[in-house]
Amino acid sequence: MKAKIYVTLKPSVLDPQGKAIHHSVELLGFEQIQDIRQGKYFEIALDSQMSETEAQETAEKIARNVLANPVIEDYRVEIV
Repeated sequence: MKAKIYVTLKPSVLDPQGKAIHHSVELLGFEQIQDIRQGKYFEIALDSQMSETEAQETAEKIARNVLANPVIEDYRVEIV
C-alpha cells in the first residue's frame, strides 16, 4: 500500500518560486498561462497489513505533523 501526499501553499500565501517558474514559461512562449504555483509531492510505502483506514490516518498524521506547515500549507492524502 502507498500513500501519496501533495503539499501546496495556501491560496493566500505568496509563491515566489511559482512566480519565477511562470516568468520562465512566458519567456518560452507559453503566454496563455495565467498562474503557476509549486508544491511538494511525497510517496510513503506503508505496511500491507494495515487497513485502508489505518493507512489513511497514519498518512494524515505524517502530513499534518511532519510534511506540511499548517499555517501556510494545505495537504491532500491519497491511499493507493
